[in-house]
Amino acid sequence: MQQLLQQAQKMQQDLAKAQEELARTLVDGTAGGGLVKATVTGAGELQNLVIDPKAVDPEDTETLADLVVAAVRDANETAQKMQQQKLGPLAQGLGGGGIPGLPF
Repeated sequence: MQQLLQQAQKMQQDLAKAQEELARTLVDGTAGGGLVKATVTGAGELQNLVIDPKAVDPEDTETLADLVVAAVRDANETAQKMQQQKLGPLAQGLGGGGIPGLPF
């Protein structure tokens, strides 16, 4: 029983370490052929947004807004894939899925 508890504790430590690594990892997403670039952490937190001046048309702010949303969505999709790769095996080791706040 003691060995099982030690294994569970190690898995929890490994999971916490992986979550910390994800929080420090930056992931980029782009839209409009690179006119808009969003950078999020591996945990999905928006860190930076770069808009090429060519994307700015005062007569058409809707397109710019769409590009921003698409770039952020692209970055977040990449971050979610990274979360699944890094945390998925650990979550399964802790009883499989169902960890609150994680997408698997």
